Amino acid sequence: MLTGLHTIIYSPKADELRAFLQDILELPFVDAGGGWPIYAMPPAELAVHPSEESKHELYLMCTDIEEAVGQLRAKGVEVSEPQNQGWGILASITLPDGSPLGIYEPRHPTPSR
Repeated sequence: MLTGLHTIIYSPKADELRAFLQDILELPFVDAGGGWPIYAMPPAELAVHPSEESKHELYLMCTDIEEAVGQLRAKGVEVSEPQNQGWGILASITLPDGSPLGIYEPRHPTPSR
C-alpha cells in the first residue's frame, strides 16, 4: 500500500537550503517540473511517541556520528557536539536559514524491508 515517505521543509531561504542539500549533503535529486527539485533520501523509519501535544520532528540518521560531524564541519557546516541520548548519539546541524536539523547515530534496533 505505501511506497515511501515524502517530507517537506518550508524555509524563507529555500534556494540556500536546496543548495545545501545538493552541495553539502550531496543528495541526488530530480527536477519535478518548473525547477522544483525532489531529493532522494535513504530508507526511512517512523516512530510514534506519547506526548501532551501533537508535533512532528525530522532527523537524519547516520552509521557513524563522529565521521558525519567531521565531514560536515569540513564543509563549513555548524554542528553541535554529539550527545549520547541512550537511544542514539544526537547532534544538530544548523541549516542555511538558521534552523536546526537533528542528525543521529541510532543505538536502537532499526527496521529493514
